[in-house]
Amino acid sequence: MKVKLDKKYPVAASADVAWKFLQDIKSVASCMPGAEITGQSDETHFKGMVKIKVGPAVAAFKGDIEVKGIDTEKKQLVLLGKGGDTKGTSSVSMLLTASIRETTDGHCELIGQAEITVNGKLASFGGRMMDSISERILQQFADNFANNVIAMGEGSGAEAAATRVAEAPKELNGLAIVWNLIADFFKKMFSRESKQS
Repeated sequence: MKVKLDKKYPVAASADVAWKFLQDIKSVASCMPGAEITGQSDETHFKGMVKIKVGPAVAAFKGDIEVKGIDTEKKQLVLLGKGGDTKGTSSVSMLLTASIRETTDGHCELIGQAEITVNGKLASFGGRMMDSISERILQQFADNFANNVIAMGEGSGAEAAATRVAEAPKELNGLAIVWNLIADFFKKMFSRESKQS
């Protein structure tokens, strides 16, 4: 199953600061709850792990990340990630193009285009649910990315962002994501019913 995403997220910092952070693969990986870089074989090849907590159970995914390209002029990074769960029941690959674009207010936005391919048990969730799960995970990532970049600055905004970075969840909570999906489903269902009556 394939999921395609094309997203923009505001970052209240300069494009140069955000671009500097985006090029640090280990720091960027830390923005994804539950993710970490576990090894590096050269400048463009990394090993990583993502842990997802669902209730008391923890699923672990191991994989490889390859930096396919860095365009300093465009402030663009292309990554290919591939991996699977440690039990061998699911695999995921993602081609990600991430770029930083300056906005008119002197800040910037993080732009990401991703093509995610899911196989095995994870694919049984279906396209619509995978879209929703991907959206939530990317929003968490974007929030953490923005807070890390803002924390690189100075002043009270940087201090507040540093506090948010320190308090950010270190694990990806699958149960919370599923709960939010269920809540969203019922909100949409009841809002449609109230509009029809």
